[in-house]
Amino acid sequence: MSEGLYGKPPRALATAARDAGQFSPFALDGAAIEDLGDGALSAFTVLAPAGTLERRYVLAHALRALAPGGRLVAMAPKTKGGARLRAELNAFGCEVNEAAKAHHRICHCARPEYPVGIAEAIAIGAPQIPPGLGLWSQPGLFSWDRLDPGSALLARTGEPFSGVGADIGCGYGALALAVLERAGVRDLLLIDTDRRAVDAARRNVTDARARFLHADGRFALQGSDKLDFVVINPPFHSGGAEDRGLGQDLVVAGARALRRGGICRLVANVALPYEAVLAAECSSVKLLVREGGFKIIEGRR
Repeated sequence: MSEGLYGKPPRALATAARDAGQFSPFALDGAAIEDLGDGALSAFTVLAPAGTLERRYVLAHALRALAPGGRLVAMAPKTKGGARLRAELNAFGCEVNEAAKAHHRICHCARPEYPVGIAEAIAIGAPQIPPGLGLWSQPGLFSWDRLDPGSALLARTGEPFSGVGADIGCGYGALALAVLERAGVRDLLLIDTDRRAVDAARRNVTDARARFLHADGRFALQGSDKLDFVVINPPFHSGGAEDRGLGQDLVVAGARALRRGGICRLVANVALPYEAVLAAECSSVKLLVREGGFKIIEGRR
């Protein structure tokens, strides 16, 4: 392998070699960009993340992994970081050629012999314990530097769980920690499609009853109908765009993994429609609480 790929750039904007290694944390069969050796690659194509700290972290790692003179193609939608790409690469010491196409900014450059400031960008975007959180997290994760109020509401609502369950879309493990405070919980599977989240959750949730899985929650529990409970804070964005179907699919997958009588408890923005989806899979559905723009819904299989 001589080329790297991060994310899924639109084919009309850039192509990578067929044998290019994938280093996005959302690629279930990919590798970690952090594990690439210095100067290991001759080319890197990056669909840059929208968040500033995360984007600079990825760009810095891509430059680190390129040999001097290696080719970097980085792109992002104009309104989601693309407008800043050229300046950020210039700050790393790159001479950039920029183009605009299909609402994206595409930057081409060669890795300078001595990039500027990449160690600092990597340190700022690396796994860390944010002061306002007190748990291991990383820029790019959902609510990375503060506890999400929806998850906090879910953690304190409803009867205690017991038996065997799953946390679908576990993030860095804050909700799982609350679930595992109950002695009646025998086993909890933490699932997330983001490898960084699973890595952080492993560091935060050290309870022996916890297990971890880097997988797509829509399919990870297929064939299972024996869980006593599932908890879900469903995402409603995918690739930066609103995608209500993603959260609905996770709710369906969670409900179908339950035994008869098992409980699916979830939190959602009050405007998001999950009741009908849950009702199609469960014998009963009830609203437990509505507070601060969120609602807690519980379905019983």
